[in-house]
Amino acid sequence: MDWRALASALASRAHLPERNLDAMVVRMPTFEHRGVDLHYEEHGQGFPLLLLAPGGMRASAAFWARAPFDPTRELAAHFRVIALDERNAGRSRAPISEADGWHSYTADHLALLDHLGVSRCHLLGGCIGGAHALALIAAAPGRIAAAVLQQPIGHTTDNREVFYKLFDDWQAELAPLHPGVPQQAWQAFRERMYGGDFVFSVAREQVRGLATPLLVLMGNDVYHPSATSREIVELAAQATLIEQWKDPALVPETVRRVRAFLLSHAQ
Repeated sequence: MDWRALASALASRAHLPERNLDAMVVRMPTFEHRGVDLHYEEHGQGFPLLLLAPGGMRASAAFWARAPFDPTRELAAHFRVIALDERNAGRSRAPISEADGWHSYTADHLALLDHLGVSRCHLLGGCIGGAHALALIAAAPGRIAAAVLQQPIGHTTDNREVFYKLFDDWQAELAPLHPGVPQQAWQAFRERMYGGDFVFSVAREQVRGLATPLLVLMGNDVYHPSATSREIVELAAQATLIEQWKDPALVPETVRRVRAFLLSHAQ
């Protein structure tokens, strides 16, 4: 089937501009590294934009369709949008080890960028993806041009148990697929993910004075505390906070600002 001809016909019928044709052609391969099978999608062309999905331990590309706006649709006309299913979420699979933690996910992200030949990119992380984005910037600051953090997760004095529960529920679903993994390995993994402070994945000192330009879309609930968003902006050297952004009436302007921010740093 000629996918470009099909995309052109659909665009004509829907009165879409020509620049959106590449955004309609989706590539969905799988990449393997170190025993991890990562499913990812590519949408559009342009400066690379790696999406780090919301969804907690179940974070996958499918969650973007439930977000206030879907960057695979809204940004693919201007960027090469890369969306992945995190390990053991969606269609991606990986072994479980008591040594697993945020660094395991960061290694996946860097390996995928290497596989795709991407030396420098933008990040857009939603929910847990905001924490993943900060970990990736800390590990490879020279490879990240700019990042959008959409309601990043964070620790407060009274929300650790809700994150432990998210992990435990995910473990209950996944454990039958990993019968040889002892409970102490799961517990060590959980503690590495959610036993820390701030955004869990990095320390405040790693964000303090961070030179990477950040656009932070503020959170406002138990998983995404507004205080965390504010603190990230206070600590980082080049960060802008958008407090009101996800009301349906505000989303078009939010998308415009996100797009403009990323385009201004696409180098």
